[in-house]
Amino acid sequence: MKTTPHTQKIIPFLWFDAKAEEAMKFYTSIFPNSKIHFMNKWPEGSPFPSTTVQNGCFTLDGTTFHAFDAGPMFQFNASISFFVIFETEEEVDSVWKQLIDGGEAMMPLDTYPWSDRYGWVTDRFGLSWQLMKGKLDDVGQRVTPLLMYSGDQRGNAEQAMNQYMSIFGNASLDGISRYGANEPGPEGLVNHAQCKLEGQTFMVMDNGTETEMPFNEAISFYVNCKDQAEVDHLWEALTKNGGSESQCGWLKDKYGVSWQIVPELVSDKLANGKPHRVKQLMEALWKMKKLDTDQLLAAYNQ
Repeated sequence: MKTTPHTQKIIPFLWFDAKAEEAMKFYTSIFPNSKIHFMNKWPEGSPFPSTTVQNGCFTLDGTTFHAFDAGPMFQFNASISFFVIFETEEEVDSVWKQLIDGGEAMMPLDTYPWSDRYGWVTDRFGLSWQLMKGKLDDVGQRVTPLLMYSGDQRGNAEQAMNQYMSIFGNASLDGISRYGANEPGPEGLVNHAQCKLEGQTFMVMDNGTETEMPFNEAISFYVNCKDQAEVDHLWEALTKNGGSESQCGWLKDKYGVSWQIVPELVSDKLANGKPHRVKQLMEALWKMKKLDTDQLLAAYNQ
């Protein structure tokens, strides 16, 4: 039986263009304690080739990701990167060497005031990673999403973090530092902050440069909701005051960050359900904006 890890409530979700399988195999080959949980292909007659991934799930040393192929509409950028902590220089150098193969350094692997071994790299698929030698206990997890607010959103990192902590359970602020008078970013804005949402670590920052890197659907956050009441609560909280609804359980919050608000039964059926019933469930899901648990279950069982 295929299974999906349910200990992680908020899961980074990666949108590829016919590269999801290659990327999943690549990432799980270079990070320790990593595996692919399942990888289902698009069925015949769907909008995308049956050789590409409709839904996939993999874990990188304790952090679970979802991925799929859905065409070239959205591209990764550095507005959301993944911050990786290693405790030895050798581990940093090994993973850096593999990520930069076919990729590009945004900040070279070097010594910086905050770490004696740090680098920011965009890999061959366009996904951004920040690698740092540090103490794993200071973060609590190996791989952490980092949201960078830029352009019209620069200056909103702290407000966004506070809003997310008010919406999600088991939330806390772990620390915040700000740009000083002689640093790249505007003085007083967030150069790095760390918090927990649902017990998971997240990081935020305001862009230290004028470069505009807007959030887009290439990276979203998939939230496993225990029931319809939680779906309703999160949908309302994240769309209000400037957010927007999309299709298939997707929405954008007021800062432009994309979320998928999904009842747990969908994750369970995608991982473990019978293919023809999953197809029925997905056909019903594609017609919805906010997802309806009862209707989805009825579609699966019809």
